[in-house]
Amino acid sequence: MPTKRDYYEVLGVARTASSEEIRKAFKQAALKHHPDRNQGDASAEGKFKEAAEASAVLCDDEKRAIYDQYGHAGLSGGAGVDFSQTGVGDILSQFQEMFSDFFGGMGGQGGGRRRDSGRGQDVRVHASLTLADAMVGGKHEVVIRGNAPCDTCNGSGARPGTQPETCSQCRGSGQVTAQRGFIMFSSACARCRGTGSFVATPCDKCRGSGAEERQRKVLVSFPAGIDTGHRLRVPGQGMPGRANTQPGDLYVDVEIEPDERFERHGDDLGTRVQVSFAAAALGTSVQLQLPDGTSVVAEVAPGTQPGAVVTVRGRGIPHVDRRGRGDLHAVVGVSVPQRLSKRAKKLLEELDEELGSASNQSDPEKQPRNSAGG
Repeated sequence: MPTKRDYYEVLGVARTASSEEIRKAFKQAALKHHPDRNQGDASAEGKFKEAAEASAVLCDDEKRAIYDQYGHAGLSGGAGVDFSQTGVGDILSQFQEMFSDFFGGMGGQGGGRRRDSGRGQDVRVHASLTLADAMVGGKHEVVIRGNAPCDTCNGSGARPGTQPETCSQCRGSGQVTAQRGFIMFSSACARCRGTGSFVATPCDKCRGSGAEERQRKVLVSFPAGIDTGHRLRVPGQGMPGRANTQPGDLYVDVEIEPDERFERHGDDLGTRVQVSFAAAALGTSVQLQLPDGTSVVAEVAPGTQPGAVVTVRGRGIPHVDRRGRGDLHAVVGVSVPQRLSKRAKKLLEELDEELGSASNQSDPEKQPRNSAGG
């Protein structure tokens, strides 16, 4: 007969470990070595049984005291636990509470079901704003729809004058347990849908659901500078809860609509301006109307080339989380006339000749050389 390992060593805990620490160590070992997770691995099944045996002894105060004083020898003669020849299913049934807690998601308080707090339903909506709205901020109405407690039955689902009954199938726990292979599974009771109660005489208005869909409008404040992808949380503006419970929250997902004249890049604004050839050469001032209704003057320097960018600092989108604003960037385009009068052609020819002459005079390489001195 093989020698048994020390139970504390099996679970990887100190000899001073509390019962709760031992339970946690067993759960970890059970998950790691469970046969369903290690199919075909006989050693894993052996380690699973070994951990279960160690837990069964160390979680029993009387058996643990004997083991601490006398070791494995003190547990012989019927006082000990031997899972080496026990089926995994039988072991699971002995630890049903622990495994239903761990595998079935029933919570850690004695396997009790998680009861509905009655808090109102959270609502998520989408809000589309213009670029002007995003720049100035302000309040806008959003329409929300969601389930709220039925006015007729106050959310109980039962016809007025009656009350929901304790579910006979799950006995009010809201959960039923079934064994599949080696694992105990817990699931919501089909009869009461996990509520623990059953409505024998349903409300005529909500048909036993205890809820009805409602629609209402909420005034939401949008901060200046808000952008696509931002989400606002408005506490307590979701759907109402049951009596004496809090309403849910409202979540607003924001999207900024495209603008015909301006592009947004973070907190910067981009736009295009057109100037004449003469204005680009001589310099000019261009007045721009921003989406928020304000105007700004962009200075185009003399000699500005097509495609050049003129930047006006601090005239972009307000920073939503701090003071200041982004910048305004204007890409300059030069308008070239397609039709010219005879006088305009003559003037442009003279201008071209003048510009060419000025260019030659300024470039030493293009100056005529003195042949006598050459």
